[in-house]
This record gives sequence, structure tokens and C-alpha cells, in this order.
Amino acid sequence: MTPAQLSEALRAALVHAVDDGTFALDPAAIPATVHLERPRQREHGDWATNVAMQLAKKAGTNPRAFAEELARRLASTEGVSAVEVAGPGFLNIRLDAAAAGELARSVVAQGTQYGQNETLAGVALNLEFVSANPTGPLHIGGVRWAAVGDSLARVLQASGAAVTREYYFNDHGAQIDRFSRSLLARALGEDAPEDGYGGAYITEIAEQVVADALAAGEPDPRTLPTDDANEAFRARGVELMFAEIRQSLESFGVEFDVYFHEDSLHESGAVDHAIARLRELGHIFEADGATWLRTTTFGDDRDRVVIRSNGEAAYIAGDIAYYLDKRERGFDRVVIMLGADHHGYIGRMMAICAAFGDTPGVNLEILIGQLVNLVKNGAPVRMSKRAGTVVTIDDLVDAVGVDAARYALARSSADSMIDLDLDLLTRATNENPVFYVQYAAARTFRVGVNAAEAGVRREDGFDASLLDHESESVLIGRIAEFPRVVAQAADLREPHRIARYLEELAGSYHRWYDEKHRVVPFGDEPVSDAHRTRLWLNDATRQVLANGLGLLGVTAPERM
Repeated sequence: MTPAQLSEALRAALVHAVDDGTFALDPAAIPATVHLERPRQREHGDWATNVAMQLAKKAGTNPRAFAEELARRLASTEGVSAVEVAGPGFLNIRLDAAAAGELARSVVAQGTQYGQNETLAGVALNLEFVSANPTGPLHIGGVRWAAVGDSLARVLQASGAAVTREYYFNDHGAQIDRFSRSLLARALGEDAPEDGYGGAYITEIAEQVVADALAAGEPDPRTLPTDDANEAFRARGVELMFAEIRQSLESFGVEFDVYFHEDSLHESGAVDHAIARLRELGHIFEADGATWLRTTTFGDDRDRVVIRSNGEAAYIAGDIAYYLDKRERGFDRVVIMLGADHHGYIGRMMAICAAFGDTPGVNLEILIGQLVNLVKNGAPVRMSKRAGTVVTIDDLVDAVGVDAARYALARSSADSMIDLDLDLLTRATNENPVFYVQYAAARTFRVGVNAAEAGVRREDGFDASLLDHESESVLIGRIAEFPRVVAQAADLREPHRIARYLEELAGSYHRWYDEKHRVVPFGDEPVSDAHRTRLWLNDATRQVLANGLGLLGVTAPERM
């Protein structure tokens, strides 16, 4: 019996009790899904629910009496061995071994689909992440968003959402001007401007811009008038820098569906269109020669200049146009992932959302991520030889590999600062969380290979009642939690819950394996249904490990 089947059985019992008049409850109050959770103490059963405590008052009775009636009705359900009422009205439910063990066969049958759900079915969601300025290599903060953002996209898709991964290509504004001036200065053998960019990569790109121009038979950009030279280095330099960022991301397993150019908002008239729309809605006003958006109406701390008195668009003008553009492209929800220095950005963006008549927190969500500190040999790692001041995505991958980097960055809540121990992440020990989980995956694969060589085949037999040991019950229960964890990770926008779950699942599997529940016969021992049934459980575990690691963009290896 799966948790979903047990939840449906509980709901059916509630419906019947309302229909026959036992519970004086409005049928609309019965939840579509009765929430179940694993008791912290194993002796309390396989599953628990507080549904009686949620509904008793509405039914005009006390929670314990409500729970006792529900327990009586549920006890006759096939596969349920016992139902107990605890405390003020908790229901503790125990399944018989056969009903619980059937989950192993169900997981294998579902394969890669196990864990998926439809809670976000029909939702078109735009997820914008990384979006680093193309003025330097992707640094460690952006790498965190690459890992977390791509994992979140996978989790949202597993919950039924139609997700578009989008990169906002910031090719408009002052930082691009500083970048182009830095390239020109290096090409001329001069130091970068005081407000410019340093690092060996600036010299590399500057040299490449010159080489490309000469190879194409174009004038040496260093000899052009200053404005023309700056434009030549801007256009080609940004192109080269972004190509490098994109290649680094793709090597990290992160690909975007849309690369959106900020410059296009200004060139296409999208900014004017968005301002005109807000003017129609009554939220635009003129003052001091400038055009303003009255964001204080929607909770912002001050109104915002949209068009400056000199006629130039303020930075927020692009934000306004970009949000409206996403909504007009058909996205129901817009999720933007930003770094720790963007807290002040939230209020104005939510005001923009509300000004267009949308609901902040629903149509627009902003997720803020905290910093990442790298540690090696007990000391902070702060310097990249190439970038000069930051650790880049390529530095991290070179140090620990893609799998370890992605897993380590995705396993902690994005709103918490993390320290990554580079020494730990390269160790083949249980203290290394990615090794611990991947080793469990590799172990399940090796068990399957050994079983095949010994003539143990799943299709020759399955008796779920044989999975009656404590460690088997714990492992089955852990497997059963996976769909709930995926749905919760999607709902809370917290893919790190998948990683923490996988570590618990790996621990349950390792304990089961270490307790000598043999899948492969020992010596002259004949193959039995016990071996075959345990193989189903082994393979179900591998499937869940693979599915979970896949949601994090991490491989489930066949060997370590």
C-alpha cells in the first residue's frame, strides 16, 4: 500500500462517516488529500495523521472521539494491521508487511516516474536564475544559483509545472561600459580604469578581440577613435565573455531555454509599452521633470523614477518592462533568484507586480540566496589566478568535479550561508555527503549485477510478506516518503530537501545491507522468494536514489 492509497482510504472513511451522519461535517471540509507523515519513533507505527484534530471542531465533537471513530472504520481496510489513537487525537497506523512491501514492486514498475506528482499541473512558470553580468567569469555565488536553480527547475517539472529556464543577459548599462573601457585599456597596454575590471581574463579577451578583427580583415580596434574603439570592444568582448559563461554552465549541466537580452527591452519599445500600460492604470505621474511610478501605493518605501529628467530610462524601467514581457509571454508565475545583495530589490519588484494588477508572492516570487565560502586545508579560498578576485565555476569544478559541486551547493537551504570544504568533497568517505549517497547507488547496482550472475531474477517471484524485518520496514517507509518530499520541495522552492532525503535513504539502505539481508544466495543455498523479493527492494532503492539524484543534476554511478 502506497501513502497515496492510504491517504485515499482515510478520505473514503471520512466521506462515509459524513454520508451516514456519524460526523456532522460539511463535505467541503474534507481535504482532497489526507496528510500523512512518518512517526519519529518507529514503535508508533508506519504512518500518522492529525486529520481528526483538524476536523473535530467543525464536526462538533472532540478530536479523540473523532479519531476513535475514524480508527474503527480504517481498521477494516485491507493492508492495515492496526490503528491506534494517541494523545489528543493522533492516528498511528501500522500496515501489514505484505501491504507495505508491495511498494517495492510499485516503484520498480513506475521507474523514472516514481516521485512525480501533478500539484503544479497546468502552471506555466518562468524561472530566472544566475543572470550574471557578462563582465567576468561566473563566480561562486552565481555557481550556487546555477546548482540550486537548475535543481529547482527539475523539481518543479516533476510536480507538473511547465518550466522555462531563463537567463537575463544584462548587455545594457554602466557596467558594460566599464567592461569595454577595461578591455580597451588592456589592449593599449594601460591599466584598467579605477572603476573597471581586473584579472587575467580581461587581457585574454582584449587580445582575442584584436585577433578576431585582424583575422576578419577589419581595422585594428585599438586604432579607432575612442568611441568607436569602445563600441568594438564592447560588442565583441561581451559576446566572447558570455560565450565562456554559457560554455561553463553547459559543462556544469545547466542549460537555459531562453537567453533574454536586456538591450532588446529598450530597442523594441517594451519599456515605453510597459510605462504606457501603468499610465493607463493610473500609477504613473510626472514630477521635477521626470516620470515616476507610484510604488508607495503598493508598499514600497518610496516612489521610483522611471524616466529621468534628461530623458534616459532609469534601471527600474527595464525591470518593469521585463516583468510585463514575461506575463505577456503567457507565464502564470515568475520566479526570480537573486544574490544576497538584492534584498532591497524585493519591495520595488513586488510593487511593480501589484501595479500591474497581479498578486505578489503568487504571480511573482523572489528568492534570495546567501554567500558561499570555500575552505581548503582549513583556510578560506579567496583567489582565482585567472579572475583575480573571485573563485569561478571552472575553479570549483576543477577542484571537486561537477557532481560534488552541484550536490554540495544544492544540499543546503539557499537562504543560509554555507562553507564548502574542498578537502571533504574529494574524500571517498561517509563524511562526504555526495560520496555517501552515490556509494549507496553504486552498491545497489553491484547487488543487482551479483544477483543476475547468481540466477536471482525478480520476475521469478515476489512475496511482500517476506519483507518483515525492522530494517526492511524502515527502508520501505523511507522509499514511500519520496513523492511527498518532491511535492514539498516544489511547494517551498527548496530543492535541498531532496538531498537531505537522499542521505536518509542511503543511510537506511546501508543499514539494511549491513544487516546481511542477502539478495545473493550464500554458498550452496538455493535461490528463494526471499532473495527475489529482496532484489525488488534493492532495485526500488536504486530507482529512488537515481530519481532523486537526477532532480539535483547528479549522476547515480554504477561503480565508485
